[in-house]
Amino acid sequence: MSEAAQRHCARITREQAANFYYGMRLLPAAKRAGLFAVYAFARRVDDIGDGTLAPERKAELLEREASLLDRPPDGDLVLLALAQARERFGLPVASLHDLIDGVRMDIDGATYATFDELVVYCRRVAGSIGRLCVAVFGTGDGERAGELADDLGVALQLTNILRDVREDGERGRTYLPAEDLERFGAPSPRTIGPLVAFEAARAREWYARGLELTPMLDRRSAACVLAMSGIYRRLLERIAADPAAVLERRVSLGPWTKAGVAARSLLAPRRP
Repeated sequence: MSEAAQRHCARITREQAANFYYGMRLLPAAKRAGLFAVYAFARRVDDIGDGTLAPERKAELLEREASLLDRPPDGDLVLLALAQARERFGLPVASLHDLIDGVRMDIDGATYATFDELVVYCRRVAGSIGRLCVAVFGTGDGERAGELADDLGVALQLTNILRDVREDGERGRTYLPAEDLERFGAPSPRTIGPLVAFEAARAREWYARGLELTPMLDRRSAACVLAMSGIYRRLLERIAADPAAVLERRVSLGPWTKAGVAARSLLAPRRP
């Protein structure tokens, strides 16, 4: 892989994906570079969706990113790294398009009446990344591993949704299903406790199911998954312990906590 492209994607991941970077560092160099390329592309697509451009312009840019997947990289460092990762690891291009389709759902201003509808979104924006990771990790049962990685992606995205309740509300976005908001009420100091407790319990079930992936992976790939999911699970439990905090600030973990989770994942058995 081009050293310049690899360094570029590593820098993007290190600066903008601290929760994932700790886990990715546990991988051998080639697999690490592959995931850096996947993340750098995902970050670029997400930035389009989260930017301040008009929805029509965002849609144009997403369409351009989708079309570029079928063209030579032409000097684009992220696309160069991604193309080389696709060649080396057989990344499923359908998952890259799923990611773009998920961000399209954001710019269309979709809301979700039911949890089943939300799962479709989660599988596109996060499950897609899980499936791409599985291709990099390598496994004897790619289809089953992909399904479990998809489930784990849903768990991670549910955690993100809880963490970002305030920020998403400021952007005019509502990800929590309408059926849940009808049951517990819109997020407020009075309602946030029962609402978070319900959603956190749901997320734990998806983590438990998705982490059945780890026995299917080699030791360092399993450690990567355990580190990344472990950081998010710790974040989920911090939110569950103080639900009102998500209405006031972005709940996060310190670097030493993340490093500790990553270090322990190397010693953990390959089971949740």
